Amino acid sequence: MSGARKLLIFGGLLLAAFGMLYGLHYAVFVEHQTLDGMGASLTEAFVAAAERHLPASNAAIDRYARRKFVYVRQVDVHSHWVGLAMLLIVLGAVFDHVGFAERIRLWIAIVFLSGATIFPLGILLQTAMQGPMPAVLAIGGTALVTSGLMLTAIGIARKPRPRDVQH
Repeated sequence: MSGARKLLIFGGLLLAAFGMLYGLHYAVFVEHQTLDGMGASLTEAFVAAAERHLPASNAAIDRYARRKFVYVRQVDVHSHWVGLAMLLIVLGAVFDHVGFAERIRLWIAIVFLSGATIFPLGILLQTAMQGPMPAVLAIGGTALVTSGLMLTAIGIARKPRPRDVQH
C-alpha cells in the first residue's frame, strides 16, 4: 500500500472519528441548551412584540439569529468533517490507480487531507472569532479540497505509465 493511500485512508479514519466525537459532544453537552435558548429568544420576541415593546422584540430576534447562526455552524462542522473523511477513505481505496508518480500522489493526498481538516475548522472558528480569518480558513480549506478532487480526477482520467502505479 502506497504512502498516499495510507495517508488518505488512515487520515480519513482519524478525521471521521474526530468528527463523530465532536458531534457526540455537541449533541450531549451543547445542542439542547442551544435549542432551548433559541426557543426562549423567539418566545421573548413574540411576547415583547405583542406588548408593543419593539426594541425588546428586536433584541430578542437578534439573540435568536446569533444562536441559530452558531447552531447551524456547529452542525455543519460535524457533518463536513465526517463527510469529507468518508470521501478521503473512498478515494484512498483507489488512489494507487491515479496516474501520477507516487511523490505527486502523496502531495495530492496531503493537500486533500489538509483541506478536509481546515475547511470545517474555519467554519467552527466563525462561531468563536470575529473578523475575516475564519472565513479565509474555510475558503482556503475549500480550495484545497477542490484542488485535491480536480487533481485526482485528472490522475484517474490520465493513462498511468507502468512506473507510476505501485501496488
